[in-house]
Amino acid sequence: MFDPEIRKVYEMNQKERPVKSNWCVIVPTYNNCRTLGEVLKKLLSITKDVVVVNDGSTDQTADILATFSPLQVISYPDNRGKGFALRKGFTYALDQGYDYAVTIDADGQHRPENIISLVGEIQHEPDSLIIGTRDFQQVNLSRGSRFANKFSNFWFRFLTGIRLQDTQSGFRLYPIRLLETMRFYTTRFEFEFEILVRSAWKGIPIKSLPVAVSYPEGKERVSHFRPFSDFLRITLLNTVLVFIALLYIKPFYFIRYLRKDTILEFIKKQIIHTRDSMAKTTFSVMFGVFMGIVPIWGYQLVTAIALAYLFRLNKFIVIVASNISIPPMIPFILYASYVTGGWVLRMDQNILYRTSDITFEFVKNNLYQYVVGSLVFAVIFALFSGLITYLLLRFFKKNTVLTE
Repeated sequence: MFDPEIRKVYEMNQKERPVKSNWCVIVPTYNNCRTLGEVLKKLLSITKDVVVVNDGSTDQTADILATFSPLQVISYPDNRGKGFALRKGFTYALDQGYDYAVTIDADGQHRPENIISLVGEIQHEPDSLIIGTRDFQQVNLSRGSRFANKFSNFWFRFLTGIRLQDTQSGFRLYPIRLLETMRFYTTRFEFEFEILVRSAWKGIPIKSLPVAVSYPEGKERVSHFRPFSDFLRITLLNTVLVFIALLYIKPFYFIRYLRKDTILEFIKKQIIHTRDSMAKTTFSVMFGVFMGIVPIWGYQLVTAIALAYLFRLNKFIVIVASNISIPPMIPFILYASYVTGGWVLRMDQNILYRTSDITFEFVKNNLYQYVVGSLVFAVIFALFSGLITYLLLRFFKKNTVLTE
């Protein structure tokens, strides 16, 4: 009944499996009747722990599933999307006591025998998320698919700082116990990107493992990706994740990074012993501080990076200096900006009012006072930071020359 080579892989699997085999395979499927049977046949030669999520298929999927008795099947009448199907599968797997879940597509592109390699990795990297990475030199992908993958890789690196070659691969091993408390926003193709980003933010190690894939030619390949609507969803998801990253994740990481030894190391490496001129270093600090205070909350870091490239400043110094607006500093910046605005505009600097005093005119005037004050305060504090930086550079450069 089964391919002899697959049977051989299964026998090897029984010998090489981890002692605790708390993993299953989840197969989301929607109208894949032409390929589903062969995929399941190979999977069941490797493991009996196979969960199929029938995502509202309208073809012969139900009949095919009925011919495989060892399967664990989840079905619902309406198509809800791949992300919804995976989430259903993860919930079911957790209820059944599994710690890991391998996800594999039902269109036949993935080779089930590669599951052994993914499961083998968790012996060396427990609690990791393993991605089966495709070799794009040997894969017959359209230009659109290649662009989409590069687009996804770029945003993943921007959001997490991690470089991956294939963030769109659906062939993965998830440590589902570590994802149990997470609540996700998406239900379709974009879910696989969301779970990848949020796993990285949670501190789950993400590893890549090369795997072979094969794509059917022409009409044999079934794809439910809708270029316009699905790409729009991915773009909206990226927008939300960027806001979360800039307003919470990156400032949080920056605060965690702030230790006495790291601060001294940064000053020593990036400021005192930098190869940049004193002027470039000073202006980088000044510009970063200025951008961290100006009232464009949510866009400060993006704008600072773009302008740092334009003005050819030290990007790393600009980014670090712009993080002056980390959460502990925000109340001080807001108050100082408001007071500075009152001083410049010769308006009331007392920010404490009774609730009955708050009117539309009050809000309008105070917002204007804050915006003007923040711009002036940003300039003043940037000049002060630049002066301190310049004096430190002069002092340390002078001492370095004397000791040589």
